[in-house]
Amino acid sequence: MNIYKIETDLNNPDFQYRLKAITALKDYTPEIAVPLLTSKLHDSEFLVRSFVAMGLGKQQTAESFAALLELMKFDNTPNVRAEAASSLSLFGKVAASHLVSTFFQDDHWLVRRSILAVLVDLDCPGELFEVCIEALAGEDSSVQADAIDALGKFAFTNQQELALSQLLRLIACDSKQIRIHLAHALKQFDDPQAKEALRQLRQDSDHQVVAAALENLLEP
Repeated sequence: MNIYKIETDLNNPDFQYRLKAITALKDYTPEIAVPLLTSKLHDSEFLVRSFVAMGLGKQQTAESFAALLELMKFDNTPNVRAEAASSLSLFGKVAASHLVSTFFQDDHWLVRRSILAVLVDLDCPGELFEVCIEALAGEDSSVQADAIDALGKFAFTNQQELALSQLLRLIACDSKQIRIHLAHALKQFDDPQAKEALRQLRQDSDHQVVAAALENLLEP
């Protein structure tokens, strides 16, 4: 799509045209694409703003980084904030501290799950551990489950003991889903406490928890 049509379609009342125009900007340099993308930061359609966030992640400049920060922190739609967090992570470890601060400030489950996922991929163990602790202190079980999965990745690292201590606190959790995730996470640790906790989970009152704790037990 030529740039003149993109500029026209970005102002079309039909948001479908705006979406196509934003998508077409991937073929242009940041000098051309970023100003046009940022012109739609406050578009009335949240889907357009989500596409803007995706586009900015592929056009990595100081301006696009700042625009993504604005979307992640201030947009009124969780889907947009989550998309902005994912795109911000594409800038690498420089984004980690911003992702952590947003995790603490934004308690929406979608935003938090997005941040947890990208921090795992960014290989920022300190920041990841920090948000895992905050996630476990929250009330959303899906975010807690993601945090438990992430803590399992600390096995055989210098933060293994700290991670395991957080997991062991959940052994008597009322949530079946949490105990299922706990069983999978504990298998990552070659530690007597982890093995004892797994033995307890194999005696759990819920058969799905027992199945999770027994899974792979007979494999060499």
